[in-house]
Amino acid sequence: MRKEHSVRTPRLVLLGTALSLGVVAVAAPAATAVPSAGAMIAEVYGGGGNSGATLTNDFIELGNAGSTDVSLAGWSVQYLPASASAASPWQVTPLAGALGANGRYLVAEGAGAGGTVALPTPNASGNIPMSATGGTVALVNTTTALTCKTAADCAADARIVDLVGYGAAVVRETTPTPATSNTTSAARPALVDTDNNSADFVIGAPTPTNAAGETPGGGGPAPTPAKINEIQGAGHLSAMDGVKVSTTGVVTAVRAFGSSRGFWLQDPQADANPATSEGLFVFTGSTTPNLAVGDAVTVVGTVDEFYPDAAPASSVMLATTELTSATWTVNSSGNALPAAEVLTPTTVPNAYAPSPGGSIEALPLDPSAFALDFYESREGMRVQVDNARVVGATTAFNEVFVTTKPDQNRSARGATVYTGYDDSNSGRLQVLSLIPFAQRPFPQANVGDTLAGATAGPVDFSRFGGYVLQATQLGDHVSGNLQPEVTRAERGGELSVATYNVENLSPVDSQAKFDRLARAIITNLATPDILSLEEIQDNTGPVNDGVVAADQTLRKFSDTIVALGGPRYDWRQIDPIDGQDGGQPGGNIRVAFLFNPARVSFVDKPGGDAVTPIEVTQGEFPFQAKLSISPGRIEPGDEAWENSRKPLVGEFTFRGKPVVVVTNHFNSKGGDQPLFGRFQPPNRSSEVQRLKQAALVNAFARKITDIDPFANLVVLGDINDFQFSPVMAKLTEGGALRALIDDLPVTERYSYVFQGNAQALDHITVSPFIFRADYDIVHINAEFADQASDHDPQVVRFHPTSIPWPSS
Repeated sequence: MRKEHSVRTPRLVLLGTALSLGVVAVAAPAATAVPSAGAMIAEVYGGGGNSGATLTNDFIELGNAGSTDVSLAGWSVQYLPASASAASPWQVTPLAGALGANGRYLVAEGAGAGGTVALPTPNASGNIPMSATGGTVALVNTTTALTCKTAADCAADARIVDLVGYGAAVVRETTPTPATSNTTSAARPALVDTDNNSADFVIGAPTPTNAAGETPGGGGPAPTPAKINEIQGAGHLSAMDGVKVSTTGVVTAVRAFGSSRGFWLQDPQADANPATSEGLFVFTGSTTPNLAVGDAVTVVGTVDEFYPDAAPASSVMLATTELTSATWTVNSSGNALPAAEVLTPTTVPNAYAPSPGGSIEALPLDPSAFALDFYESREGMRVQVDNARVVGATTAFNEVFVTTKPDQNRSARGATVYTGYDDSNSGRLQVLSLIPFAQRPFPQANVGDTLAGATAGPVDFSRFGGYVLQATQLGDHVSGNLQPEVTRAERGGELSVATYNVENLSPVDSQAKFDRLARAIITNLATPDILSLEEIQDNTGPVNDGVVAADQTLRKFSDTIVALGGPRYDWRQIDPIDGQDGGQPGGNIRVAFLFNPARVSFVDKPGGDAVTPIEVTQGEFPFQAKLSISPGRIEPGDEAWENSRKPLVGEFTFRGKPVVVVTNHFNSKGGDQPLFGRFQPPNRSSEVQRLKQAALVNAFARKITDIDPFANLVVLGDINDFQFSPVMAKLTEGGALRALIDDLPVTERYSYVFQGNAQALDHITVSPFIFRADYDIVHINAEFADQASDHDPQVVRFHPTSIPWPSS
């Protein structure tokens, strides 16, 4: 299994696309001999016998791309250090015999003290101690040592048949390959020589093969012939994992950028089993395969189950079946591609995944019953979505989510709403692009937009969204003209209270971000009286310098609101202990209140700090709940708040009526298993801490309502959980609080969009005596590609009616 590549991700690949299109490399003069068409260097490895190495020897492997034998009598392979001086000699290993047509030839070189596996019987032997990380190897039609020491001089030496510089080699063809190591070699996956070492070679596990086709450990001379559907099998994992195979198919797509390059091939002759895929990905590392869509190829490679996040024992993702260490032969070109399967609203099952209470990998696929099984049975195959509606806006990583089921939990604005753990919205499908950015920029789409026409390509798997359509054809972006919402202003004696996660706001952010957030407060939220802010950072932002104060952050925000025509907000907050509240390292994230002193008064009671818990006691009058401090924190020393934001309690007065507001930012869902992963149902490990947090906040709320059943109590913020979750049930337990989101239609309950699922993470809850609360989630961010924050704010308006007891 190809664990050495487990760090590669689609996001890195996509960033690589932009870099490859925006950077022009300027190389030093390089060897530019006529590209080889017959004998050439196929692989070089210098880590043999070193620490961590499996093989005991260095080696050089030759390959023959021609159809006739090449005599090696009087030839040699030669080695030069990466940074050779004028006095550095070329070291020579003479060759003998012949390099067979389409064959291999193995040259053993220096041995080290380590390693446990011998090379297969070499066809020639030397004792050159090659570097594990960089050097130059030449195939030379003489045994006389070369004398050239520069790329240009070696390019002019007609005795050199082929040459490869790896790592930091000064002598190379065009640009050298990336550096190798004690456990990796530089190999040419296809015997094609373009005279650019970095383009022709890929870095990966060493795979020495001799003229008899033998590999380390006595590997036989011939791979096992297998059709693609036999390699894929009828389950998530291939029964041929680790087996060297030979298979055929038509190239349907090429990934020509990033560190996970390769190509997809598909067998046009499908079998009768709907559970076995006819497509397969061939991984070529950082080397772009010299293949074209429509090439019919025979590929020899080793079957591998690739997990994108970790080794199999600890991975929570599903694996992709693919071929590694591959070589191929083009049998013909210009072939028609297998037709893409069109995904209609009824093609993909409504149920998302089986639920065995553990890993689903050992279960047989049932593509007619479960969406995950359906896409696994099409892994590597071409699929197509026509007139796809966008349900997850384009991200900074150039990914977008569409739906194949337009009517599935559809909101009025075009989103697909997550309504329960048993309804994960099987129509969602991530779309990435294989089309060069210069040829077709990725669409910057909002929820409700359409990719008109056909969007088609092979099915892949991403750790950032599950099964993905790697588009070789993108539909035309058609805007749905979605507009940010604007809520109404409060009326008469209404008090307005809002919550807004402002996504790590600090003075190091651009003025443009402050402006956008301020305009949202003024226009979209209609200048609420009290504003709960989550993700306020300290004055130096993500700099781990011991600073915890956030007065500059809040002052800049308040000043910006005034500058853009809004009211002068005041604020209250409590500085956390450095590094104790989680979030971005150095940022000292916290929650805070903004309030409009022209409309509402804050009741300041001294003594609140990072460690002192707020207490609720009976006042001098019946039904009077008194707070010991304001602002204050709820049980800040409890283990429930370890490495997490602590709730902030504030007491306000509005038109003589007392109002208590509790703002929250519960711990994140980081660490939960993904909806699309191998474990079903997914384990929500982060929920344990949020349940403890919800219990503490609920207990605090009940202390107030037990004393004053008529209290005006608002508990709100980023709860980081869904309206149907056990956490929200715990927060509202006993009737002390009522979740206002439950009053909305089911398909309007969302404030955040993640992987195409519109979902509710932010909430406003109120005490029972608050009647006729007018609640609004104001959609201004989550549905849009251009966001000021990744959360939508929300607001509640109501008439406080508590008994106005005298303050004391």
